[in-house]
Amino acid sequence: MNIEEAIRTRRSIGRVKKDPVDRALIEKLLDAAVWAPSHHNTQPWSFIVMTGEGRGRLAEGYARVSAAAVPELSGQALEDRLAKERTKAYRSPVVIAAVCSPSEDPRAVLEEELAATQAAVQNLLLAAHANGLGAIWRSGDPMYHPLMSDTFGLAVQDQIVGFIYLGYPDMTPPEPKRVPATAKTVWLV
Repeated sequence: MNIEEAIRTRRSIGRVKKDPVDRALIEKLLDAAVWAPSHHNTQPWSFIVMTGEGRGRLAEGYARVSAAAVPELSGQALEDRLAKERTKAYRSPVVIAAVCSPSEDPRAVLEEELAATQAAVQNLLLAAHANGLGAIWRSGDPMYHPLMSDTFGLAVQDQIVGFIYLGYPDMTPPEPKRVPATAKTVWLV
């Protein structure tokens, strides 16, 4: 598959099979991710790969964040809510947390470091698609909560930029809908 085909046919795949994904294939995706551009070649990304019982760390992160959001809840109601939150970590056989660890280079700008890490995620998504995997980039409030960062032992300056859920597709990709580039482009000549 050439790069233009991969870009045009990649879709967010939210339902994947429970089949395990070979570690060598995951490493291949991560190798593609690290070829993203970064200002001053800071390469601010890192990845936490969770498979099998390793997804339990993410499950606990979801539960901790959820419990903090409803301090008035207790007993069975709380346990039911936390159980529901924990299941989110097991929606795919592989979950990759993409983390931005900003460089100490004085020329580094946080927004550029985040953009570089996000570009690495896009490389990972394209590589997953090109290798027959389905993936979805998930974010949301729990990802940004300090308790989630604490769950993974991240440094204060580190930021999670996404959880990439991946596996073998178990759904038909949705039809693409895009506004043409011409509608979003201004030419200054």
